[in-house]
Amino acid sequence: MRMRGFSQRAEVSTALAWVDAHTPLLAGEPVSVDEASGRVLVGDVVAPIAVPEFDRAAMDGYALRGGETTGAGDYSPLEFPLMGHAWPGRPFDGSLPQGAAIRIMTGAPVPKELDAVVPAEYASEQGGRLTITHAVAPGQHVGRVGEDIACGSVALAAGRRLRPQDAGLAASLGIAELTVVRKPRVRLLVTGNEVRAPGAPKGTYEIYDANSMTLRGLVERDGGIIESHQRLGDHPDAIEQALAAPGADVVLISGGSSVGAEDHAPRLLEKLGELAIHGIAMRPSSPAGMGLIGHALVFLLPGNPVSCLCAYDFFAGRAIRRLGGRSAEWPYRPLRAVVSRKIVSQVGRVDYVRVKLGTEGVEPLALSGASMLSTTTRADGFVIAPAESEGFGPGSEVTVFLYECL
Repeated sequence: MRMRGFSQRAEVSTALAWVDAHTPLLAGEPVSVDEASGRVLVGDVVAPIAVPEFDRAAMDGYALRGGETTGAGDYSPLEFPLMGHAWPGRPFDGSLPQGAAIRIMTGAPVPKELDAVVPAEYASEQGGRLTITHAVAPGQHVGRVGEDIACGSVALAAGRRLRPQDAGLAASLGIAELTVVRKPRVRLLVTGNEVRAPGAPKGTYEIYDANSMTLRGLVERDGGIIESHQRLGDHPDAIEQALAAPGADVVLISGGSSVGAEDHAPRLLEKLGELAIHGIAMRPSSPAGMGLIGHALVFLLPGNPVSCLCAYDFFAGRAIRRLGGRSAEWPYRPLRAVVSRKIVSQVGRVDYVRVKLGTEGVEPLALSGASMLSTTTRADGFVIAPAESEGFGPGSEVTVFLYECL
């Protein structure tokens, strides 16, 4: 079989537009509130109760009528008869005449006759009587009904990616289950007769599978779940069967994405569905591609480790994030910095340049081959040089995307 080159390469913007056009939000599924952190809400969470549902003490002290404390001070203490106490979950039971007070703990119900709490540090008690040296206004140190969340209000809005405190808020409303966007199911296929699993014996000219580990971590980061993981060698029948099997929302195939004799994936994708894009004007990752088999998105990721990472981050990761309701944008913290050594690029292609941050600014790594995965571990992040750019000269300000994930 003869080798052939790409007749043309799609622009990165065209590939991104294709991804965005084929990534509708997945359906919702119910999950327990204690498993909801990190998931994306399908609909608004409307508060079924108020928080708090009753007037409650905001601190330990003594509940009384605020208007009856006027004039209290260090040199003019006021006394009140103590009529009892209130604890969280155990309210005071009885009536309270004018001029009376009760002992109260934080979170305990404030009796309807009383309207303020004197903090314990401004009070003392002896022989059933309370002495205070500090005046409080009506309502002071009391949490009112609905002060935190009003009954019937939107407590959490649809589309929100839930943080631990959001799940806690839902729990505080008595909600045991939330409807969230289903996690995209991702099938991971690794090709190459020379590829061996880490820890397995290998020959001199064979290599260990690094891409699977990288992609697993990236899929988890982006909210996907691995549906299956298969190492297939370069066997067309096995690759075809794995591509055609139902059950995945996204299929990632690592290796065999180019135009060589053993690059079966593009041909099989075209046979089974649609090869929408093959070859992209970028470096690395120019042999990347994408298409559809039924409703499943298929991404052809180059076998070289940096190319694989780059193509995933640009296209497959974006798709997984969008399907799962997350932001499509880079999940890396951006940092503006000044270039200290020229970043070289070529007009007509997008360059993904690994860089280090030094005392004098940003500089590209001296070695930046697509097979050198260590460049991504030695780099602090990467800079994207757009297709219309010849790079960035010293003194230019650029955006560095740090490899530390958000």
